[in-house]
Amino acid sequence: MDFPIMIGLIMLVAFLITLFAGFPVAVSMIICGVVGCMFLLRDPMSAFTFLTSGVVSTFTSYSICVAPMFILMGELASETGLGANLFAALQTLVGRTKGGLASAVQVVCAIFGAICGSGSATSAMMCRIAYPEMRKYNYSQKLAAGCIASGSCLATLIPPSVLLITYGIAVEESIGKLFVGGIITGVVLMLLFVITIQIWCKLNPSIASQGERSTMKEKWIAIRKGNFIEIVLIFGFSMGGMFIGWFTPTEAGAVGTAGMLIVSILFKRLKFKMIVDAAAHTLTLCGMMYCLLAASTVFGKFFTLTMIPKALGNLVSDLALPNVVVILIITIIYLILGCFVDALPLMLLTAPIFLPVMQVMGYNPVWFGCYVVVLMGLAAVTPPVGISCYITAGSIEEKIELMTVFKGSIPFIFAFVADALLMAFFPGIATWLPEIMYT
Repeated sequence: MDFPIMIGLIMLVAFLITLFAGFPVAVSMIICGVVGCMFLLRDPMSAFTFLTSGVVSTFTSYSICVAPMFILMGELASETGLGANLFAALQTLVGRTKGGLASAVQVVCAIFGAICGSGSATSAMMCRIAYPEMRKYNYSQKLAAGCIASGSCLATLIPPSVLLITYGIAVEESIGKLFVGGIITGVVLMLLFVITIQIWCKLNPSIASQGERSTMKEKWIAIRKGNFIEIVLIFGFSMGGMFIGWFTPTEAGAVGTAGMLIVSILFKRLKFKMIVDAAAHTLTLCGMMYCLLAASTVFGKFFTLTMIPKALGNLVSDLALPNVVVILIITIIYLILGCFVDALPLMLLTAPIFLPVMQVMGYNPVWFGCYVVVLMGLAAVTPPVGISCYITAGSIEEKIELMTVFKGSIPFIFAFVADALLMAFFPGIATWLPEIMYT
């Protein structure tokens, strides 16, 4: 075995040991990356110079500004109550259908995710506004909590997704292409969630009830009060302008934030405290994200020196394994790691390693980014970590057992798997639209 590869494997094992020993992910990455570079370069000063230059170049990159802009836009949307009015409107439109409120949760998560981009923010919001309504109409705790925990993962896939932004920065892929690729992938997953809810209600009618019938006049009033105009204006001008080439992704985030402020002022729902709270939450999330980016830059540069990604790609070529076998292996690795490591650091750790392997097999980086985010969503509702289930259980005011949330998420696991299989056999789900718009 070559010396660089051996050092890389030793440091990877050391990283996992420090991680499970309780070290923060960023600290584990930096320690293992720095120590590994010292062994490979055999000069501490050269190692520190090599690594610090990588961190500085990352943080002085123009593209990294895209994250705070979209995160701030989402925080403003949450603070001004955009999601609450949207759910109230959909409750009137589809509440009469069996399991209609749970289906409405999926639609709201997808729409709010198109503004927010954060799964945790979407989950917390839906626990406040949707869970009490579902319990009011005698929805079981399992269905009410499970559909929120799973549906909030849509926000991590539908643009502007924080995970797709992170992936694009980590592998230097076009964030605009990733956003476009996430649209159809996210819509397909949302439809699979709705189908899952309808099948569950057919098999066990007692888990949900039908809501009250509403007149056409009431539905029209609900549409007018449901913030649909604001959503179309903000999403259409921000994301639409980026898709047709008016803005770069970073500019689109700034435009969306400005649009959210203007719309909130026009509809008289913005207070100074809301701006302060949104800015504070944005700073907290961005601080965590940037620390992880710095650590992943150090660890990623170390892995580049070990030549492990190239060796993995060559191994796949030499073994001539069928594509489906390689995808299955990578999928299992992500599901196992996703049960113990949060999505953001896992994306930063693994994407630079596995992407060269997928490119050797002929897969598009945009497809791989969307596919990994789907797997991250699946891991987020899978024990023992299941971060989305933890957030949901902690955000619900009614006393609920964590195991109840996990049980409620089990049917949606099949939807995640179905979406992943569809992407594996039909890659065009993620690549067709970007290829059309960027050629």
